[in-house]
Amino acid sequence: MIPVTKPFLPPIEEYQSLIADVWQRQWLTNNGPLVNELELQLKTRLDIPHLLYVTNGTIALQLAIKALNLRGEIITTPFSYVATCSSIIWEGCTPIFVDINSKDFNINPELIEASITPKTTAILATHVFGNACDIEAIGKIADKHNLKVIYDAAHCFGTTYKSQSIFKFGDVSTTSFHATKLFHTVEGGAVFTKDSDLLKKLAFLRNFGHHGPKEFAEVGINGKNSELHAAMGLLNLNYLDEILQRRKQQSLHYIEKLRHSVIQFPTLNKDTRYNYAYFPVVFQSEAQTLKVIQDLEANRISPRRYFYPSLNTIDLFGRSSCPESELIASKVLCLPLYHTLTLTDVDYICRIILRTINN
Repeated sequence: MIPVTKPFLPPIEEYQSLIADVWQRQWLTNNGPLVNELELQLKTRLDIPHLLYVTNGTIALQLAIKALNLRGEIITTPFSYVATCSSIIWEGCTPIFVDINSKDFNINPELIEASITPKTTAILATHVFGNACDIEAIGKIADKHNLKVIYDAAHCFGTTYKSQSIFKFGDVSTTSFHATKLFHTVEGGAVFTKDSDLLKKLAFLRNFGHHGPKEFAEVGINGKNSELHAAMGLLNLNYLDEILQRRKQQSLHYIEKLRHSVIQFPTLNKDTRYNYAYFPVVFQSEAQTLKVIQDLEANRISPRRYFYPSLNTIDLFGRSSCPESELIASKVLCLPLYHTLTLTDVDYICRIILRTINN
């Protein structure tokens, strides 16, 4: 069986060693030493002044919306995981979908201004599959209309934009450290901001609003993470360069095998050093996509329609028209990509795909 992804795991002996220290301390959560060490190492690795390690990427988005005191309408993309949109609604705001660019699958800045109303308070854009949005264009629109910008950078660990961590951009940037990500802490996420006052507010919100044992600065939630998760993150950081290099090697091998076919690959932002977090491909039609899935699964290979369906087509979120997103969502497929996937596996997957689309 070749799944669409597998989590990277460090040698179990390394994890057991860190966990033995946790057992000795009996300090499992509430801002423990491993959580603090992970935050420090992440700041150093990413060259980021401020970040908070939180429960997961969804909580990170919710904290960002809450900390920025957003109300009313938030412009967002229909081509993302459901958490991007559901976080907006969870925080009492209304998502307004703006269609994507069919080349890079990110929100199309040229369409944003037409959707701005007096109720608009922010733009929440996803760097889809780890590929940077048009950050300059979004920033100019936000400045012109006095809007906040949140970047859902769930896929972006290891991506840089203009030689800087992509997490440095926007009023708040968020990411996920879920087990399916190339860097993970089993469950986890982070929020990033340049604003030290905003970081302080996020820290209160993450920990029930506590400002000391008996005082409260905010109405907060439990958005903290544990020593057991931080231990996994600290170890996985040691292997990050190897993980990134392996993903790049696998992805370039896919491209070499498939580049002469009718398959479309996303166009990468020219200012981005890409992390190769996923390997998405777009087929000529939904029928062709479904046939490829059928043939891959018949050979014990599991791809994923990621992201499908387009969020603007879901009744819960209020239906609207985003034809480019709907079209890409109907034809996109993420192929298997994980650390132990071999190039022989990639060859096998590509042979099946090419046989299917050429028949």
